[in-house]
Amino acid sequence: MIDDRPSWARRMESERAARGWSPLDAARAMRAHSTHELSDDRALARSWRRWESGAVAPRDHKALIAAVFGTTTHAFFPVDHRRDGSVEVRDVSGMDTVEIVARLRASDIDEATLDALRITVDRLCTEYAYMPGDQLLVEGRAWLNRVVSMQHQRLTLAQHREVLFLAGMLTLLVGCVEYDGGGDTRSHAEATRQAALSIGHEVGHTGIQGWAHEMRAWFALTNGDMRGVIAAADAGLAAAPSESVAVQLLAQKAKAWARIGDRRQTEVALDAGRTLLESMPYPENVQNHFVVDPNKWDFYSMDCYRKVGDNQIAETLAREVLQAGVDFDGTERSPMRNAEARITLGVVAAREGDLGAALTYGEQALRSDRQSLPSLSMVAGDLAAVLTQRYHSDPQAREFVQYMRALGSR
Repeated sequence: MIDDRPSWARRMESERAARGWSPLDAARAMRAHSTHELSDDRALARSWRRWESGAVAPRDHKALIAAVFGTTTHAFFPVDHRRDGSVEVRDVSGMDTVEIVARLRASDIDEATLDALRITVDRLCTEYAYMPGDQLLVEGRAWLNRVVSMQHQRLTLAQHREVLFLAGMLTLLVGCVEYDGGGDTRSHAEATRQAALSIGHEVGHTGIQGWAHEMRAWFALTNGDMRGVIAAADAGLAAAPSESVAVQLLAQKAKAWARIGDRRQTEVALDAGRTLLESMPYPENVQNHFVVDPNKWDFYSMDCYRKVGDNQIAETLAREVLQAGVDFDGTERSPMRNAEARITLGVVAAREGDLGAALTYGEQALRSDRQSLPSLSMVAGDLAAVLTQRYHSDPQAREFVQYMRALGSR
């Protein structure tokens, strides 16, 4: 039977079921999270049943329902603000790459050229999610070199600051892609991160500084240095407390606390990040890597609940991540997030005794052309650990674990 309810109605039911709640329990949870007067519990429970059926939308209670389940309003009740990633720079700026490069070599830079350059940098940061890493690294470094060379031209003070800002964003992007690739390129990532931090200080841009600290937290997380994650996140929060990067810094703290095994601190960090993200306007380009979009909060929470062993909530969030990460035509917009969601489903399946499903999800996760090897290896380590503990005598499980170890060595 086809379930034609709105996605938010299906999610209300699945989130409630994952917690073992009745509609009356959900109504009581709403009251506990509310800061204003609500109708009585039984009336709320009746409304909840109508909302779950999809017959009527919870117009005045969307933010409250999202808060009950620890996510954001836009993630729970999505609005299609997606931008077509295939839009070319020429379509927006009227220039192609050749013309932009030619203008960058001129002695004077006009505002139209800077606009085209801003669009190009935004496009590159958007393509981080799906462009093959080696291709993005080549293109990112090429544009960074072009932007850096502009500092030798005649620029106004405002133009000089703008060029430095764009160089900082490209440096952050290049550092992320270097780290993703593992091997030789990963060794360059820390120096690139420090260069981005230096640019952030020079131009006085707290967002760039915050993202440079976030990269340090990410590096520490994938290297197993949880105290280093917390220290880097705190440094980033001090530098950029009200920028969107602060949300991701809080998420990194939550991931670290989950791996330390402190569930209380995990949920404190998650709640702080969710509250901050909820207070921010919806981003203009949610696909830009250096923008924290509301849907990403489910991805962060999924990782934490998988680590603390809450299988039902982790599975529910993983399915939401997969649903949000695929376009209407089936194209994956977020292959790296989707891979980690599939690993999460594999971990849950393995914990619940379904080895076949666990291996299938694991193999699907490793099939993507766009991967962040350190992050994927870290998450896949959870699946390898469960397989080793519970299925050590199964040849397929052993083979998969060996492959995971080889991935980690890369």
